[in-house]
Amino acid sequence: MAQEKTVAASVVDALKALGVKYVFGVPSGGWVDYMEELRKADGIEFVLTTHEGGAGMMADVCGRLTGAPGACFGTFGPGATNLATGVGEALLDRSPVIAFTDEMPAPMRGRTTQMGIDHQALFKPLTKKTTRLRADAVKSILFDAGRVALEGRPGPVHVGLPVGMSGEKASIENVAFVPPEPPGPAGAALLQKAAQMFAKAKKPVLAIGLGAVQARVQNEIRVLAEKQRIPVVLTPMAKGMLDENHRCYAGVVFHALSNIVGETHQQADLVVAIGYDPVEFNYESWMPKQAPLVSFDIEPADIDRDAYTLAVDAVGDVKTSLNALLELPPIANDWDLGAMAARRATMFKKMQPSGKVFGPKAALAVLRDVLPEDGIMTCDVGAHTHLIGQLWRTPAPGLQLMTNGWSTMGFGIPAAIAAKLVHPERQVCAVVGDGGFLMTAGELATAVRCDAKIVVVLLTDNDLALIRIKQEKKGNPIYGTPVRAQGTIGGDNIFGVPVRKAHDAGEFREQLEWAFAVDGSAIVEAIIDSREYDDVVLKKDKP
Repeated sequence: MAQEKTVAASVVDALKALGVKYVFGVPSGGWVDYMEELRKADGIEFVLTTHEGGAGMMADVCGRLTGAPGACFGTFGPGATNLATGVGEALLDRSPVIAFTDEMPAPMRGRTTQMGIDHQALFKPLTKKTTRLRADAVKSILFDAGRVALEGRPGPVHVGLPVGMSGEKASIENVAFVPPEPPGPAGAALLQKAAQMFAKAKKPVLAIGLGAVQARVQNEIRVLAEKQRIPVVLTPMAKGMLDENHRCYAGVVFHALSNIVGETHQQADLVVAIGYDPVEFNYESWMPKQAPLVSFDIEPADIDRDAYTLAVDAVGDVKTSLNALLELPPIANDWDLGAMAARRATMFKKMQPSGKVFGPKAALAVLRDVLPEDGIMTCDVGAHTHLIGQLWRTPAPGLQLMTNGWSTMGFGIPAAIAAKLVHPERQVCAVVGDGGFLMTAGELATAVRCDAKIVVVLLTDNDLALIRIKQEKKGNPIYGTPVRAQGTIGGDNIFGVPVRKAHDAGEFREQLEWAFAVDGSAIVEAIIDSREYDDVVLKKDKP
């Protein structure tokens, strides 16, 4: 006979059944019973973070890397609003997350009280669903939250925890978690039309997005591209889906030198979008108007249907849709892959270090050489993100992590901590600018506290370079973008993490090798010249 348990114990049991290994957050009085149950449980633990925003970001990355929902917690009012930054990230970066917050007990809802706001209203636009726990349906509610978080485009679900309920007896429920059903196939007539259009096209292009990563169709994309000898363009979060040296690789849209990538995709007479999610970059910002769109995705294509031709909107299982093209014999086309290879070589050459200054190009080249092939690099938001999105050689999906849907500064360090917890056997580093570093530097204390060894590469240029470049393009004076007048972050230790500085590529390599070998986390601060960004970022993807 099933034993009656408290609500707190039942919550932890449900999370374990969902595959959750970590719950990140900053505790409250109302969270104490849940923490005690987490302490007693095997295979799941509570990780104290410095800030609830960092907790949400860590939950996001756990969800991305494991396929099980990440989990995080914030208390009333400021705890919930802090957490909201990470929850929004999970929404627009498409990561399954269950976000818990304290909530007022029923008699106090709608009353004026300390820290009291409507958490259901707060999280409604930031989640796929928001609900609150009941003692008579703990597992049913949490299993539903897990299902919603995982189905379709993954995302966050908010669950309010009414204070005072944790110690109540939970009803015994004879329920088990049932994962969401995979999407069914798209309509046969649509796939037949897609195949016919592909067979007639002279210059088809494959456009690969985040949805293709989640559909696990890397091999199918490579086989299709090779068989048909056609170009492949990626969105930044689809990096790793095709090797940068592959003869069919054209480059990444939206990031550095995307104008050169545009010299290829602007020739297209058909765009076949595979798992393309416009949350990273809208179709209209890069797609040639003369090319009709064939979309293979689990949701309808989001494109201006008055200005562009959506010829096939095949909503269904992406791998099944791809089979319609894989079954075709090799078809003659007019692509000159030799000319594309020359453009690709020119693009990568422009991103190589000049040797005249120590800038981000040299720093990234050295880091790529030092970091093992299976190492994970997370990057923060800033000018360096645009360079990384195009330059960084990514052997497989999941080895380069960025936030390109939500694009929150401060992502790099929390993301690296979560990646190290998920993959303790791998080397993990975070590349951050000094602006983003200052936003979540406190999470270095979290890395020390949970013994998550990461290497933080801090690109110090005292400059919010992307905004400074935009100011200069408008002819405006530089104002509000210098991080500091001069100097570095200062000190040789931050929150227990040692700091070493580098002023040139040789010194940077030496300090990096030390950092990856040292016992515990480390920071290598590279003092770079941000002017190196100016000639490679913020280029137009099409005329």
